[in-house]
Amino acid sequence: MNKNTILGYATLLMIIMALLLIGLGAFKYDDVAGWGFVAVGVGFLAIAWVFNALKGRM
Repeated sequence: MNKNTILGYATLLMIIMALLLIGLGAFKYDDVAGWGFVAVGVGFLAIAWVFNALKGRM
């Protein structure tokens, strides 16, 4: 596996994890903890976006 394949898998895993965290924050936790889950999920999406942008440039 080369670097682009590894970055692709990392991007996919981070997107899945981000969606799970956002789903937990939106549907399971109705108090302040839900906002934390959503914030971390959005952060995971931002990092996945950076990983996707790095594919082919490293």
